[in-house]
Amino acid sequence: MHVTPAVVAEEYEWVRSRGDRTVPLINEVREDLADLFETTVDPVTDQQYNDAVETVFADGDLAVNVASLVRLLRNLDVDGDYPGFIVDELLGRELAGMLAGTQPLRLLGEATFHYADVHVHEGDAGADDLDAALAAGFQTRLPGWNWTEGPSPFSVSE
Repeated sequence: MHVTPAVVAEEYEWVRSRGDRTVPLINEVREDLADLFETTVDPVTDQQYNDAVETVFADGDLAVNVASLVRLLRNLDVDGDYPGFIVDELLGRELAGMLAGTQPLRLLGEATFHYADVHVHEGDAGADDLDAALAAGFQTRLPGWNWTEGPSPFSVSE
C-alpha cells in the first residue's frame, strides 16, 4: 500500500460518506452505554459527525495514520476469519483510539471499540471492525457525556 495525499483525501471522503452507517451506530452504542452506566448522553447528529471527520483529517499527521488504518481495514479479509481475527481487532482498536483523541479518551475509545464490535457483524473481517472503530472513536471524541462537560474536579491550579 502506498499512501499519498490523494489517498488520504480519498479515505477522508469515504469516512465522511459513511455517516449514514456510522451515526446510527454511534447513537446505538451511546444508548446502550447510557443504560449500562445509568446516565443520559446526547445523540450525535450528522453535522457533528461531519465536523469531527473534518477535524481529524485537518491534522495531517493524524490524517495519514487514520487513512492508512481505514484503507487496511476496508481491504482486509481472512479466509475462515478466525486465524486473522487478531489483526482486524488490533487495527480496529488502534483506529478507535486515534479517532477518540488523547488520553483518557484514547483508552475509552479503544475499550468502546470492543463493545461496538460485538454488535456489528456485516461484511468482511475488516469491514465490521472498521464500522465499530468509526463508531467507537467518534462517539468518544464528540461531546454529550455529562462527565466530559465542564472542568475536571481533579485539576490542580495555583
